[in-house]
Amino acid sequence: MLSMDIIAEIRRRHLISGESISAIARSLNLSRPTVRKHLHSTASPVYERQHQPAPKLGVFQAQLEAWLSTEQHLPKAQRRSAQRLFEGLQVEGYRGAYDSVQRFVKQWKAGKTRPTSNQAFVPLVFTPADACQFDWSHEHVEIAGVAQTIKVAHFRLSYSRQMFLAAYPRETQEMVFDAHNRAFAFFGGVPQRVIYDNMKAVVDAILVGKERTFNRRFMAMANHYLFEPVACTPASGWEKGQVENQVGNVREWLFTPMARFASFADLNDWLATRCRELAQRKHPTELGSIAEHFAREQPQLRAITATFDGYVEQMMRVSSTCLVRVDRNRYSVPSEWAGKAVSVRISATQIHVVANGQTIAEHPRSFAREQLVCDPWHYLAVLEKKPGALRNGAPFVAWDLPLPIKQVQERILKQPQGDRAFVELLLVAREVGLEPLQVACELALECGVVRGSLVMNELRRLIAPPRPTQLTLPEQLQLRVEPLADCHRYEQLRGTAYVH
Repeated sequence: MLSMDIIAEIRRRHLISGESISAIARSLNLSRPTVRKHLHSTASPVYERQHQPAPKLGVFQAQLEAWLSTEQHLPKAQRRSAQRLFEGLQVEGYRGAYDSVQRFVKQWKAGKTRPTSNQAFVPLVFTPADACQFDWSHEHVEIAGVAQTIKVAHFRLSYSRQMFLAAYPRETQEMVFDAHNRAFAFFGGVPQRVIYDNMKAVVDAILVGKERTFNRRFMAMANHYLFEPVACTPASGWEKGQVENQVGNVREWLFTPMARFASFADLNDWLATRCRELAQRKHPTELGSIAEHFAREQPQLRAITATFDGYVEQMMRVSSTCLVRVDRNRYSVPSEWAGKAVSVRISATQIHVVANGQTIAEHPRSFAREQLVCDPWHYLAVLEKKPGALRNGAPFVAWDLPLPIKQVQERILKQPQGDRAFVELLLVAREVGLEPLQVACELALECGVVRGSLVMNELRRLIAPPRPTQLTLPEQLQLRVEPLADCHRYEQLRGTAYVH
């Protein structure tokens, strides 16, 4: 295929200089038909391959076909892209080009799928700090050795394309609140608008056009951060196409193949780090990187004055066993609230039980099922009346007490009235803490005599206030005239008859 420079030279030499076709062909080492063909041509030449050669993969073609055949039965989210397949072949020893792998994958998939219809869209333009797009995705990861499906919250600033990701066990409203807190802290500010689809955690009712009835609790968060929530038209994902595209890319970049982490905290730390790393990529529509555009957008975000307390509140009645139930798990409450109504505030990571405007119990939230989360101190008032429950009570069986206290407990419980004696020690420890009780138990173990009364004496001695070394009297009580020790005054009282 001739370049436009050669074609222009042929035309100039023949049409302007009058040089013959044979002379031009000889000097340029071309055939005369080729020269004659381009004499009247002004369009750029286009190379058209009559037949695309098959990719040359050699012995690795069988491995690639096996992978494709295996993964076609998996959910789309778990299938590897051509890039990931290429990286896998490199591990196996492949030293060929990525283009060969890409063309083979494309040809293989072309025979398995039907062509899709083309759609046209309008390009969207956003100003700095104008909008942020939000969406959920489900991914497959391994947490603490257990493969599971998790929910990932996606945020994307529409101007800079800076993204933020946070992973959760579920897609509930309290998770939405926590994700917004994390995202705004990561961005260092709040945009003017946040664009959503019509998820239940955000929208209660879809009205005519763009009118929506937003969830009351969600609007409390929006009013706190002073951003305008915008809900997309149903079945119009292109209105937040940036974050929709991000979902697919993140699945390929971060979750294929399956990622493994020890906990959700480790996973979220890793996601935040990867968001910063991916920001070094080129901006999809503008010159420079995403990080450079984000640096210009960040100062225009609205500053965060305080973090939103993102909880969902439920009124519950405490059971006779001093428990409230949340998500098929049970959490303890102080025994004096048994049978009474309390407010349970559920956040992404914590369970708070509130009564009379005060927090009466706090527990880390469990996402397993049928778990009993107890604070043994909540049942101490019950033990005072029923000391026998100390031996088999569920809150006390797994109580992680310091080793000296456990050793003293085992020995005291073998003694008569040992249950009540140890409960009395716990009652004192409730007021002063476990550390003095631990020291008292250590002293009792050292002397070799372990009885409830002895440990109690040591405990009270440890917690007794120190005696003052010098008594200081107020000025009003101080003597101005010191008394004198004069025994002759007594003789005067008795008279002279008794004087010896």
